[in-house]
Amino acid sequence: MLPVWYIPVLALVADYLLADPLSWPHPVRLMGKAIERFEPWFRDLPVSLTTAGVLFAITLIVATWALTAAVIAVSIQVSPLFGMGVNAVLLYFCLSARGLEKAAMGVYRAFQKGDRDPARELLAGIVGRDVSVLDEKAMARATVETVAENLVDGVVSPLFFALIGGVPLAMAYKMVNTLDSMVGYKDDRYMKFGRGAAKIDDAANYIPARLSVFLIAAAAALLFRRGRPAFYTGFREGRKHASPNAGYPEAAFAGALSVWFGGPNIYHGVRIEKPCIGEGNDDVTPQHIPRACRLMMVSAVLAVVVVTLTVIVF
Repeated sequence: MLPVWYIPVLALVADYLLADPLSWPHPVRLMGKAIERFEPWFRDLPVSLTTAGVLFAITLIVATWALTAAVIAVSIQVSPLFGMGVNAVLLYFCLSARGLEKAAMGVYRAFQKGDRDPARELLAGIVGRDVSVLDEKAMARATVETVAENLVDGVVSPLFFALIGGVPLAMAYKMVNTLDSMVGYKDDRYMKFGRGAAKIDDAANYIPARLSVFLIAAAAALLFRRGRPAFYTGFREGRKHASPNAGYPEAAFAGALSVWFGGPNIYHGVRIEKPCIGEGNDDVTPQHIPRACRLMMVSAVLAVVVVTLTVIVF
């Protein structure tokens, strides 16, 4: 349990004001370097690639939890107030709502200027699919899908794990998520080695992804008076997605914005068929991007409100 109610509030305020300055040292970037450094070591173990990948993921996740817990313990020994500040800063590093909003709105502003190529370049920085073959509507759809999906990765899941296990567990989740983004691909290199990381990520996001539907529906009711469509589309069509989790926030966004998502896309040279979510709704256009960003940010605020009230009450 988080020690005090204001830690998630401070973390979200810091995320909104500061986003993710590239010039600052960031734990997630350090996690990425650790993954790159230790991957060859585990690949050389005298076990199957699948077993090596599981050991690799578990080792880095546990090490992240232990290191974070040690840092917090030492900071509290220095001063309880300092310890609370360290908790808030580390939780801030786990959140990424504002950074994603800025990236998505960068794509939108490029569209507004009629600059499709810059929009494509900016989009390539936040999605894993091949953007070179996408037209304007497909780029807009990819942007909104990413905003929806990353509400879970960047807000709901970190707060969920912070609530049940403190900031060390939230930071361990960020390692889970970083592992999945770096080695969880279904290609020849990572089909076996990255399987463990991908499965752990699926398990970690299972509950938060479904909780996100409630948050998105509440935000949609406040913003667009479309809480019911967001809720029912989220749970009715979320299971259609190939991912066990990504479909739920995407489907809730589809209901809230009255748009459809899905269809085939190319990820790292592999064509992935995705079912249509929100079939019969409108095509996504660039004008839906700022609406999606508002929906994400309000959902993030509601998530912090829920966590804060839970800490206060229990």
